[in-house]
Amino acid sequence: MNKITIIGSGSVGATVAYTLTVSGIASEIVMIDINDRKALGEALDIKQGTPFCGPCSIYAGTYADAVNSDIVIITSGMARKPGQSRLDLAQVNVDITKAIIPQITKYAPDATYLIVSNPVDVLTYTFAKCSDIPQERIIGSGTILDTARLRSRIAEYYQINQQNVHAYVLGEHGDSSFVPWSLANISNVPVEDYGRMVQKADPLVPAFDRVQVEEYMRKSGGRIIERKGATFYAVSASVCHVCKCLLSGVDTTLTVSTMMNGEYGLSDVALSVLTIVGNKGAHNKVLLPLNDEELAKLHKSAESLKDVISSITI
Repeated sequence: MNKITIIGSGSVGATVAYTLTVSGIASEIVMIDINDRKALGEALDIKQGTPFCGPCSIYAGTYADAVNSDIVIITSGMARKPGQSRLDLAQVNVDITKAIIPQITKYAPDATYLIVSNPVDVLTYTFAKCSDIPQERIIGSGTILDTARLRSRIAEYYQINQQNVHAYVLGEHGDSSFVPWSLANISNVPVEDYGRMVQKADPLVPAFDRVQVEEYMRKSGGRIIERKGATFYAVSASVCHVCKCLLSGVDTTLTVSTMMNGEYGLSDVALSVLTIVGNKGAHNKVLLPLNDEELAKLHKSAESLKDVISSITI
């Protein structure tokens, strides 16, 4: 029996609830929203499809219904508008998160909290500072989606299975994120060498372009928002993957956002590094062998987030 509570039933919250139901990850899902009619409608719509899925009880409720939740997913907040940066959202969504914290932690003190709302790193930091929940049970979705976008573009470029691609996006889920290219590989072959290492490579395939790949990864969210108004399918799939890892007995490494406590010389900030996630939460970090340039980029990303944190009221 896995119980998951979702706070916020907008596009992301509702799609997360639907994906959790269809995938069979949760046996009980509670949807909470300040607009209770919206939560009721979304829950009923999903519930009526459960005869074709695994058994799952899904319903709209209040904070009190979150009792005994294994995971609480926070998607509430103002959505990013076309042309708006994630960090422009900071103060208003910090205030919303601060209002939610005492209400939900009262009823679900033992849950693992998964923060999805943006700016996710700032809100993860806010949750850690404004609640008594242990840090290993406060996780931001961080750069898991950025990492997925990066891997999918590399896989598409070389026409190779995405599962053979090992590459990460670290730092802020936003403009200061970066790719540690020194570690990026396809089946242990450095990404940029892969093309010439293939025995019968297509001679017409152009040279691998880091800049183009990073641009694709960095601008994908904005392009989707410009075209359809919001992003929710891919982020929901990534959030459900984190939930599956949290409920598993086997640890998984993910680029999620957590509090830094001296790792890489960074403290008092939340951002994404390679983290071990399992049924004990985000309970450990993998200290990647970053080169000097990459370490400088990680510090720059941390400073960017600290500048935002210092400019708002938490």
